[in-house]
Order: sequence, then structure tokens, then C-alpha cells
Amino acid sequence: MARKPTTKSEFVLFDVFYDDGSRRSNRRVPRDLLEGLDGDEPARAVLEAQDREIADRSGRPMPVIKSVKRSA
Repeated sequence: MARKPTTKSEFVLFDVFYDDGSRRSNRRVPRDLLEGLDGDEPARAVLEAQDREIADRSGRPMPVIKSVKRSA
């Protein structure tokens, strides 16, 4: 039986590593922001904005992002 073609996901998943040694996996970034010549660099800005929103809502500061890598 033939497989159905898969649809392209609207998001790319990233693992985020912080200065304090913590890691958050499968953070979502819109795929259309990553299709330019900058590669994955715009993902960091999106993830930092998400962290600011999380910090505002939780009332706790988020650690500084050390590195960002696509999830496998």
C-alpha cells in the first residue's frame, strides 16, 4: 500500500541551551522566518522573544540563551 504524502510542517523545532546549563527541547519557530539567507539565525531572536513573554507571565527571569540547535 502506498503512503500518503506528508504535509510540510509550519514550524521548525529547536533545542535551546542556556548559560545556567539548562536545556529546553522542541521549541517551535515558524518555518517561513527561516527560509531566507540568514539560515537559523532568526530563530534565536524568536526564541528570545518567547522567553521574554514567558518571563513576563511567570514573573521569573529566564536565563540567557547560550546556543540554539535544530532538534533531531
